[in-house]
Amino acid sequence: MRGLRYIPQNSNINFIGFRTIAFIFSAIIILGAIGITAQKGLNLGIDFTGGTMIEVRTPVIPDLEGLRGTLNNLGLGSISIQEFGQVDDLLIRLPEQKKPEGWQKGDIDPSEAAITAVRTALDAVYEDKKVDYRRIEFVGPQVGEELKLKGLYAIIFSLLGILTYVWFRFEWQFGIAAVIALAHDAIATIGLFAITQMEFNLSTVAAILMIAGYSINDTVVVFDRIRENLRKYKKKPLGELLNLSVNQTLSRTLITSVTTLLALMALYIFGGEVIRGFVYALIFGILIGTYSSIFVASPILMFMNIRRGAKPSDKAPAAGDPEVIAED
Repeated sequence: MRGLRYIPQNSNINFIGFRTIAFIFSAIIILGAIGITAQKGLNLGIDFTGGTMIEVRTPVIPDLEGLRGTLNNLGLGSISIQEFGQVDDLLIRLPEQKKPEGWQKGDIDPSEAAITAVRTALDAVYEDKKVDYRRIEFVGPQVGEELKLKGLYAIIFSLLGILTYVWFRFEWQFGIAAVIALAHDAIATIGLFAITQMEFNLSTVAAILMIAGYSINDTVVVFDRIRENLRKYKKKPLGELLNLSVNQTLSRTLITSVTTLLALMALYIFGGEVIRGFVYALIFGILIGTYSSIFVASPILMFMNIRRGAKPSDKAPAAGDPEVIAED
């Protein structure tokens, strides 16, 4: 990448020397994320808990922020509103309304009462202008449980697929290190949602899978350079070789992360409330994924019995050969 010539590429940062501090920091993140998730739980959205979806067509182009404020003041929980097709078509999602203690068959159903409250609020906003209520659907808790399992399976199978790919692409040690780094990123992201109590829905699961894809892309680039250097520098101590490889790919890693973050920040600021949680997860995931590629995945290889063999055609570097491989 010729554009990287303007960025220092001969850095000599001792990343491997910080592995103990990095591992302690990562252990705190993982244990904290698991503990907070177990204690506070996730603010599951309607996709997982069940609830009500109302599709409406407003008589004029709606003020989404104003409508969100109006409906969220009804005391029905976190209500989401998003455009659905045309600008005047809205999809309103209400969380499941639990039945109070002592509720008996024949009493007013809380979900029906919530729908009535929403319709009354919308009619009040548009006064004499008619709101077209096009569809009302209930998402039962059984469907929510099924989506929970499918979301969990999606994450597990993606990690197994990545492990298999890296295993065949490199060696099993690299596959184990890559999956540990990916699990680190996924658990940390889930912990973030437990701390902030932002809504955790299917789009968040999609964000976690995207984070895994981004992180493994970063990690594979570093691993590929490590493999090249293992063949070239057969007698170099493993710690020095890992440091060399990480430093050689550092400029590429940082440029990729920064440019991706710029695009995500624009989406976060201008994308609206509907995708904010999704983008929020991606921003955090890019940061934690970049950290794990440098400070988690590569240092883990120090504790693996990496094969230092090389192909017969490989030759050890002659005296005076440069110790740093130029970036492509």
